[in-house]
Amino acid sequence: MNALEIAQGLIRREWPVRLLSPLIGKYNPFHPEFRRDPYAVYRRLRETAPVYKSPVLQSLVLSRYGDVASLLQDERFGADRTKSRIAQRMGMFEALAPALREAVTKSLLMIDAPDHTRLRRLVSRAFTPRVIGQLHARVQELVEELLDEMAHKPDPDLIRDLGDPLPLLVIAEMLGVPVENRAQLKSWSNAAVSILDPLQGEGGLRPIEEAFDGLADHLQGVFADRRATPREDLVSALVAVEEQGDVLSEAELISLCLLILVAGNETTTNLIGNGVLALLRHPDERRRLQDDPALARTAVEEMLRFDSPIQMTDRVALDDLELHGRRVKKGDIVGVLLASANRDPDQFPDPDRLDVGREDNQHLAFGHGVHFCLGAQLARLEGQIGITGLLRRFPDLDGERSPTSWKRSLVLRGLTSLRLDLRATARRPAPASAAAS
Repeated sequence: MNALEIAQGLIRREWPVRLLSPLIGKYNPFHPEFRRDPYAVYRRLRETAPVYKSPVLQSLVLSRYGDVASLLQDERFGADRTKSRIAQRMGMFEALAPALREAVTKSLLMIDAPDHTRLRRLVSRAFTPRVIGQLHARVQELVEELLDEMAHKPDPDLIRDLGDPLPLLVIAEMLGVPVENRAQLKSWSNAAVSILDPLQGEGGLRPIEEAFDGLADHLQGVFADRRATPREDLVSALVAVEEQGDVLSEAELISLCLLILVAGNETTTNLIGNGVLALLRHPDERRRLQDDPALARTAVEEMLRFDSPIQMTDRVALDDLELHGRRVKKGDIVGVLLASANRDPDQFPDPDRLDVGREDNQHLAFGHGVHFCLGAQLARLEGQIGITGLLRRFPDLDGERSPTSWKRSLVLRGLTSLRLDLRATARRPAPASAAAS
C-alpha cells in the first residue's frame, strides 16, 4: 500500500479526522461537519485569520475576496503543481503512468505561460460562444426528457434524475460517445474526478489510470473519425483548429477532453444540486424566480456565488517571496478559498442572503484571471435551463432541506443525493424563452 492509499484510507474512515480536529485548528476541510456547512468556518477565517497557516494542508490559505482575486492574477504564482515541493517530495506525478502523467501535466489547469497562452488561444477558437449557443435547443430537449422520466419515478432524486445525467448527456454528445456507451462514460468520469482531489478518492491511482486508458482509447477513435468526416460538434472543431500552422497534438486533445469530462460534469451537477437546495431553503426567492423566469441569469450567478460548486484552488510560488507579511518559499502551495471569497461582506452586501436578482455579482466561482474556467458558459446554460425547467414543470416542488450526503472533497462541493417531493405534476407548458441567456 502506497502513501496515497494510506492517506485515503485514514480520511475515509473519519475517526482520525475527528480525533485530531482540536489540533488541526480553525480550518479542517476533512471533517464531516465541515462538509455539511463550511460557511461558518470561512466566516471565522475571514474575521480572525484571513492569511491562515493550515496544519492539515501545510500551506497558507487565503479567505478574503481581495486577497483571493489578487493572488489568482499574481505572476509570482503559477498553476504548474509539478513545481510544488510537496508534489516533488511525494513523487505525486512520477507515480502516474506516462500517458496519464502527460495528460494531467499538459492540462489547461496545470500549465502557465507561454504554454497556457498558446493552448488557450487554440482551444478558444473551437470553444466559441457560437458553439455553446448551438447547444441551447439540445439542452432544452434533454432537460424536458429527464423531467418526463422524473415525473414517473416513485422516489424522485434531483442528483440521480437531473443533476448527474444532464451534463453527462451533453458532454457525451460533445465527445461523440454513442448512447449505448454513456454508462461507461459516467464510470470513467466518476473514477477520473479523483484527479482533482486525490486524497478523497479510494484505491490509490489505479481507478484513475484505468478510467483514463478507457477514455483515451475511445477518444482516439473519435478523433480519427472526425478528421475523416467532420461534424458540427466540439470534437470536430478541436481536431480542425489551426493558427499559423499550429495545431493541437493528440496528447493535448486527450487532455482537453479529459478536462471537459471531469470538470464540466462535476461543476454543472453541483451547480444544479446546490442551487435547488438553496431555493428549497429560501422559498421566497424560489417563488420570486418562478414568478419571473427572466431572473434565470442572475439567479444562477447568485447560486454560483452562494454555494460554489468549486470551493477552492491553489497556486505554487515561483520564487521566494513575502505574502501579507508571511515568508513563502519557492515551491510552496498557497490555497485560495473561492467559496469564502464569495461570501465576503466587503465585496457582497448581505453575503449570507440568497438574492436571485443580485446584480454586479463578480463572484469567483469559475476562478479569476488567465485560468478562468473555459466551460463557464456551458455550465451556466445547463444550470439556467435545468433549474428553471424543474421549477416550471413542478411548481409545487418540495424536498429535503438538510441533506447529509455530501461528496468527500476538498475542491468540490456537491450532493450525492437530494430527495424531492414533486407534489403535483404540472401540465408542461412550452419552454419559457427567458429560461436561459
